[in-house]
Amino acid sequence: MKNKIKIIAIIFVLLLTSGCGTSNYIKDEDGKIVEYEPTGQMLQKNILCLPDEDSDLYKFYEENKEQLTYDFEDLPSCEEYKLSSTESNGLWEFLFVKPLAYLILKLGNVIGNIGISLILIGLAIRIILLPFTIKSSKQSFNMKKAQPEIEKLEKKYRNRTDKESLMMKSQETMLIYKKYKVSPMVGCLMAFIQIPLFFAFLQAIYRTPSIYTETLFGFDLGMTPITGLQNGNYLYILLILLIIVSTFFSFKQTMSQTSQATPEAAKQMKIMLYVMIVIVVYASLSLPTALAFYWVVTYAFIAIQNIVMNMINNRSLTNKHKKNKEEKKKDKEKIKDKLVKKEGMKYGKNN
Repeated sequence: MKNKIKIIAIIFVLLLTSGCGTSNYIKDEDGKIVEYEPTGQMLQKNILCLPDEDSDLYKFYEENKEQLTYDFEDLPSCEEYKLSSTESNGLWEFLFVKPLAYLILKLGNVIGNIGISLILIGLAIRIILLPFTIKSSKQSFNMKKAQPEIEKLEKKYRNRTDKESLMMKSQETMLIYKKYKVSPMVGCLMAFIQIPLFFAFLQAIYRTPSIYTETLFGFDLGMTPITGLQNGNYLYILLILLIIVSTFFSFKQTMSQTSQATPEAAKQMKIMLYVMIVIVVYASLSLPTALAFYWVVTYAFIAIQNIVMNMINNRSLTNKHKKNKEEKKKDKEKIKDKLVKKEGMKYGKNN
C-alpha cells in the first residue's frame, strides 16, 4: 500500500509540473512564461497543429512563431492533422502522444465536438485497462485475506534481524502469497501501465490547440477554472466540486480494496487521501477545463468500477464462507449419523 501511495504522490507532483519543465512554454522577452489572457493558461511551444486561422489563439501562435518547436509554416491545421504531419521527437511521442492527439481530433470531427471526443477516448482507455484493473483488484482482495497471516509473521520475526531469520521470513512470506494466490508484481504492473497513458493523454491535450477553441456544456475547454471564476462563470464551482467528489470516491474505494494493517496505517492513508484532494483541487484551478472533464469522467468511472468490484469480491467471499459453513454442517451431520448408527449397532449386539 505504501508503494501505491508513493506512486500516486509522484503522479500528482508531476501533474503540477506537467509540460516536462518550463522550457516547453512560450515566454516573453524577460524570459517569463506568458499566460494567454483569454483562458489564463500557459501555452506550450511544441504544438502538433494549428487552431482555426480566424481565432485569437492562431494569432497568438503566429506572433510567437519563432519560439515554436516546429516551423509555423509547416504546421498543419488541426482539422487536417495526420500522424505524418510532423516528425516525432522520440519514441514516447511516436507511440503515445501523437496517436492520442490524432484520435481526439479525428473522433472530434466525426462527433462534432472535441470535448466529447476527449471524454469518450478517456473512457475507452479505462475500458481497455479493465482486465488489468480486475486482476489488480483480485490481487488486492487476496492480499486482504492474507493479511492476518502476514501480521502473525511480522510478530514472529519482529526482533529477529539475523540473516537466517530474514531468509526464513522471506520464504514463509512467499508461501503465504502462494497460498492466497498473491502476486506483488501485478499492482506495480498496473501502475506502470497507467502512468505513461495518463501523461501521454495530458501531453496530447496540451499540444492540440484546437481543443482550446471548443466549448462543452457552457465551458470553454481552454479556460482554467480560476480564470472562469474571475470572469464570473460560477459553473466552474460545480466543475471543481465534481473533481473533488470523483477523486475522493475513486481514491477511497481504491484504498478500501487494500487491507489496513494497523490503526496507524489507516490514519496515514486517511491523511494521504485528504492531502491528495487538496493537491487535485490546487492543480485543477490552473489546468485547462478539457483536462478537468477528462479527470471527472474517468475518475467517476474508476469510483463506480471499484464499487462494483468490491461488491463482486465481497459476494464471492460471502458465498465461499456460506459454502464452507454448509460443508462443515454436512460433515457434522455425517459424523452424527455414523455415531448414531454405531450406537444402534452396539445396542443391537447387546440385545
